[in-house]
Amino acid sequence: MYFQRLKDLREDMDMTQKQIGEILGIKQTVYSRYERGFQTIPVEHLLTLADFYGTSTDYILGRTLIKDPYPKKRR
Repeated sequence: MYFQRLKDLREDMDMTQKQIGEILGIKQTVYSRYERGFQTIPVEHLLTLADFYGTSTDYILGRTLIKDPYPKKRR
């Protein structure tokens, strides 16, 4: 489930829930609910975290095991 990925990514960066909450503009307790699976993470927070961690939303959501983000398409 995605909540374990959120925790793993945060711990890999040696960051606290409070620090991630500050990045998202929310309290630590709200972010803690995301990590424990008690509250669904909003899309805007998911996008912010994917950008912050340099990964894809699919990786965070557990839809792929590939941590690297998708290559950007050229227009």
